[in-house]
Amino acid sequence: MILLLFLVGLVLLIVGAEALVRGAARIAVALGITPLVVGLTVVAFGTSAPELAVGVQSAYAGKPDLAIGNVIGSNIANILLILGLTAAIIPLTVQRQLIRIDVPIMIGASIVMAIMSIDGVINRFDGLLLVVALVGYVIFTIHQSRAAQNMQAGDDLGFDPVPPRSARTWLFNLGLCVVGLGLLVQGANWIVDGAVAFARLLGVDELIIGLTIIAVGTSLPEIATSVLASLRGQRDMAVGNAIGSNIFNIFSVLGVTALVAPAGVGVADAAIAFDLPVMLVVALACLPIFLRGGRIDRWEGVLFLVYYAAYTIYLILFATENTLLPLFSSAMIFFVVPLTVVTLVVLLLFEWRQRRLARA
Repeated sequence: MILLLFLVGLVLLIVGAEALVRGAARIAVALGITPLVVGLTVVAFGTSAPELAVGVQSAYAGKPDLAIGNVIGSNIANILLILGLTAAIIPLTVQRQLIRIDVPIMIGASIVMAIMSIDGVINRFDGLLLVVALVGYVIFTIHQSRAAQNMQAGDDLGFDPVPPRSARTWLFNLGLCVVGLGLLVQGANWIVDGAVAFARLLGVDELIIGLTIIAVGTSLPEIATSVLASLRGQRDMAVGNAIGSNIFNIFSVLGVTALVAPAGVGVADAAIAFDLPVMLVVALACLPIFLRGGRIDRWEGVLFLVYYAAYTIYLILFATENTLLPLFSSAMIFFVVPLTVVTLVVLLLFEWRQRRLARA
C-alpha cells in the first residue's frame, strides 16, 4: 500500500503539472501574452511544479529534510542524470547565451543557496530574497529573448498553445488549471506520506529519500522534455531545460517553500557537509564542459551518468552504514575525481590552443 500510494502520487504530480501548464499556456496566449513569454515563464515554472508541491507540503508537514533534499537532489539529477542520459543518446549543443548568462546564474544561485544554508535554516527573509531574484531572472530572460528574437513559439512550449475561442473552451482550459492544481496538491500529499512511510519502514533518513526517490520522481517532467527535445533535433532546448530548471528550483521552489513555511526550511548538517557541496561542484563542472567546443559529447554524458550512479551508491552505503563506505569514498576522492579534473583541464587547454591557432 505504501508503494502504491507513492506511485499514484507520482503519477498525479506529473499529470497535474502537464494539465496546469497546458491550460495556463492557452489562457495566457488568449490574453495577449506571446507564446515566447509563456514558454519562458509558465512552462518553465510548470516543469518545477512537482518539486514546488512536494517542497511546500513537506515543509507544512514538518519534514524539512524532504523539502531541502528534493531541491538538492533534483538539481544534481538535472545535470548528471538528465543531461548525462540525453547526451549519451545524442551529443548536445550549447548556445553561447547559455554559457555566458544562464550557467553563471545557476552557479551563482547555487552559491547563494549554500551561503543561506550555513546557519541550518533558510528562513522567510531568505525565501523572499530568492523569490525577488526569481522575478528579476524572469524579467531579464524575457528581455534578452525579445532582443534576440530567435526562438519559435512551438519550440518553446513543446505543444501547440491554441488559445480558447469560445466560452466552452475557456471553461475547459480553466478546468485544466483547477484539476491540474488539485492533482498536484493531492499527489504531493501522497508522495510525502509515502516517502515518510518508506523512511520509517527501511530505517533510512528522510533526507536520503528526498535526495533520491523523490528527486528523481519529481524530475520526470524534465527528463521527458529533455530527451524528447533532443530526439526532435532541439538539442539546445534540452540543455536549456535542465539549466533553467535548476535556477527555478532554487529561486522558485526553495524560495516559495521558505516563504510560506511557518519556520522556514531546515537544512540538515549532513546536507550542509556533503550534498550541498556536491550540488555546487556539479554546477561548477558545467562551465568547463560547456566551454569545451560548445557541446556535450557522448563520453561526457556517460561520465555524468557514472558520477550520478556513484553519488547514489554513496547515499545508499551511507544510509545503510555499509563497511564499504570508507573504501568507496577514498576511491572517489583520491582517484576518480582528480582523474576527471585533470582530463577536463587538459581538454580545456587543448581547446584554447586550437582556438588560438585558428585565430592566427
